[in-house]
Amino acid sequence: MAKEIERKFLVISDSFIKEAVSSREISQGYLCTNPDATVRVRISGPEAWLTVKSRNHGAARGEWEYHVPVDDARNMLAECCAGHSLEKTRYIVPAAEEGLKWEIDVFHGRHEGLVVAEIELLSEDTPFTRPPFIGEEVTGNPRYYNSVLIGE
Repeated sequence: MAKEIERKFLVISDSFIKEAVSSREISQGYLCTNPDATVRVRISGPEAWLTVKSRNHGAARGEWEYHVPVDDARNMLAECCAGHSLEKTRYIVPAAEEGLKWEIDVFHGRHEGLVVAEIELLSEDTPFTRPPFIGEEVTGNPRYYNSVLIGE
């Protein structure tokens, strides 16, 4: 089992854009939004994935990810997630600490204006520096789970 340890924050300025080393468009929807086991389908460029995540325990949870054909993912989004999907642009910004990076999601559509940053850590107590664009921490706040946002 893979384990994901990440902390999530609101973003208070767009200064991260000039620091970004890449960006990509993401479309995603949920086949299951049960907090004990979410199942997500995601398309980004020429790749697609199914991802299963267990319930959060603090900043940690189980995560399993599998590549799927893009056409299959498009069909799943259309047939299984109609009206319950998200569009966002993800920016990658190197963290001050070597080996860490910030993933900043700028949401589109009905969530226009929402910008959330995540940093994936090696352990829950891994130290990291908060850049100036980082605001309030929302780790563990279900309001900011993508699986909840799709229903709003």
